[in-house]
Amino acid sequence: MRSFAYQRATEPESALAARAANADSRYLGGGTNLVDLMKLGVETPDLLIDVTSLSLTDITETSDGGVRIGAGVRNSDLAAHPLIRRRYPAIAQAILSGASGQLRNLATVGGNLMQRTRCAYFTDVTKPCNKRDPGSGCPARTGEHHNLAILGGSTHCIATSPSDLAVALVACDAVVHVREGSDSIERAVPIDSFRTLPGNHPERETSVDPAALITALSLPALPIAAASHYRKVRERASYAFAIGSIAAAIEVRDGVVTDSRIAYGAVAPVPWRAHRAEAELLGKPAGIEAFEFAADTELSAAQPLPGNAYKLGLIRNLTVDVLSKLSGVTR
Repeated sequence: MRSFAYQRATEPESALAARAANADSRYLGGGTNLVDLMKLGVETPDLLIDVTSLSLTDITETSDGGVRIGAGVRNSDLAAHPLIRRRYPAIAQAILSGASGQLRNLATVGGNLMQRTRCAYFTDVTKPCNKRDPGSGCPARTGEHHNLAILGGSTHCIATSPSDLAVALVACDAVVHVREGSDSIERAVPIDSFRTLPGNHPERETSVDPAALITALSLPALPIAAASHYRKVRERASYAFAIGSIAAAIEVRDGVVTDSRIAYGAVAPVPWRAHRAEAELLGKPAGIEAFEFAADTELSAAQPLPGNAYKLGLIRNLTVDVLSKLSGVTR
């Protein structure tokens, strides 16, 4: 790890000013991803701006029945909060399925959203990687890709988003609040459009300015989310990234689907909102056949490679099983 400077910000304005003054600076929250990448030589900032002293650690109910979550809230505190456990259980479940207790105690909500991929070619600076070194190539396409993207990738990048929390947040229609620019006015970005697909520029990972500071997340009043669920499949019992996951909620009246929320993890460069599947379910009788067809409709856009084609069946089965349990449908 090369030498770097350290600065503790005491207010958002000073953090933004320090970041704007040094293009090679980074915000430091829990550091559970950034410090690892610094040790590997993937991230090489000249300056770390510690934002843990900012007043961004509250979880409050909003006047419209939603919840606002400060970006500095620790993941473990969010998972344990009564409002989250009661109204958005998939979010608590997603957090508790990720990492270890020690890491959850340190990691922040804002930092979780900024997690970078764990693709082996990205984290190995001796290998080409378009995300790390634009134009150098994507060896994953012909190399090791068993846990990489089947949806939303491009010829330039098939890395996957590693966050469990973000999948549940996407299913719950969360909004990301950021401050950026010289006026540092807070603006709201729907989480579904916060992360960007790689296209021709996999080095660009979000739709906001790289110097933007995440200040909060907000969750809308969403009655359907009170019965939401997150399920994760991984290659060992704990402390492993997903090979496939789903956050879902469904509303059924008189046997007919009237609403649903479905998001997938570990299948795309972003937490993947299954809009096609949701549209296919609307107005259909709740049942195994409908759930299978909805999953197949979503996965019809998939472009799997030989080593990750198994994810098609995995996601299909996850979708059917979770939706069946949530709606009380039996085989």
